[in-house]
Amino acid sequence: MINKYLSSIGFRSRVAEKNLSKINIDKKNKVLETYSKLLLKNKNKILRENSKDVKNCKREDLIDRLLINKKRIDSIRDSIDQIIKFKDPIGKTIHKWKRPNNLLIKKITVPIGVIGVIYESRPNVTCDVSALCLKSGNVVILRGGSDSFNSNKILANLFRSSLVKNNVDKNCVQFIENKNRKIVDHILSKMSDYIDLIVPRGGKNLVKKVKNLSRVNVIGHLEGNCHIYVDRDAELEMAKKVVLNAKMRRTSICGAAETLLIDNKCVKSHVFEIIRTLLFAGCEIVVDKKLNKIFKNKFNLATDKDWRTEYLKPKISIKIVNGVKEAVSHIHKYGTMHTDSIITKNKKTANFFLEQVNSSIAMHNASTQFADGGEFGFGGEIGISTNKMPPRGPVGINQLTSYKYIVEGKGTIRL
Repeated sequence: MINKYLSSIGFRSRVAEKNLSKINIDKKNKVLETYSKLLLKNKNKILRENSKDVKNCKREDLIDRLLINKKRIDSIRDSIDQIIKFKDPIGKTIHKWKRPNNLLIKKITVPIGVIGVIYESRPNVTCDVSALCLKSGNVVILRGGSDSFNSNKILANLFRSSLVKNNVDKNCVQFIENKNRKIVDHILSKMSDYIDLIVPRGGKNLVKKVKNLSRVNVIGHLEGNCHIYVDRDAELEMAKKVVLNAKMRRTSICGAAETLLIDNKCVKSHVFEIIRTLLFAGCEIVVDKKLNKIFKNKFNLATDKDWRTEYLKPKISIKIVNGVKEAVSHIHKYGTMHTDSIITKNKKTANFFLEQVNSSIAMHNASTQFADGGEFGFGGEIGISTNKMPPRGPVGINQLTSYKYIVEGKGTIRL
């Protein structure tokens, strides 16, 4: 039953892939314009469907991820409007050169093909991924989490309606409505004929499972264990502002800071003010032995597990380190190559940090919450990749392309 259901989805995706290759950029943009208007027109219906998911949610820490409100719908529409403005990423000449034998070689961008996205909780992923894939000439199969099923379904159906209204194959976007847990295993292990790339967006257990089982290429990150290092040359007011934003703006996103490292040379001048700011904002704190001694054992001690934990809630681990080298060493040991930031006015120290950390996103004097495709000017993201192989960081339109070589000769033969 599952095999037949998914095979039909896969077959329709391959047909849609061929049909999409014939659609010009103006028609794609028209689809996106229609979708933006449908989101506005159906705002109340979307909110009703989302309220069902929020009501059924059994985990309080997931509600912020699940929630759609008028402001977030406006934000989704803003992202779509930004994507519309981008130039066509397909058919661009990346590089061209002429060989001594007069062969002309060009490296040209092409779509990846069919992309499978497996995600949890966040309904906005349905919109972002559908828009980005269409614009970049890719077909997408969406497998959302059961906790956001009603929200995902209406958002996907509205996108399919916008395709139909513009005479484009509606199967450029397909949403898997079967909630059977075995669906994911089947997608990963038995759909390599239909899917060219898998993107998991969710907790580390999901991503780990996808990486272990998938028979096609995977873009994903296990966790967003992000760090901020406050250097001895950091301006106090900047440090307070950036640390507070990085941790508390939205605690449930993968770009939220989870560990704060502070140079031992600025303990007296910076630590008390920064911790007071976090506590006042309602953040729970665990600290290392050095810091706890300073605060007369007021806080709970951080364990090795804490240094490795992506809390996704108002909680942060704080450690005193002996300079930037020890900060980098800590990040190498416990980080997840997502996003790490240094606060300092010392350019030499900043350059050392930016060059040495192995993160896909390294920041200087900026909040880790900027680890987002929209904030990078990509109009949104299909995910953030912590793979060492490209693409890395936010994966937007230009990262959703592959390339091929076109070689032109004049009856040229190889001697």
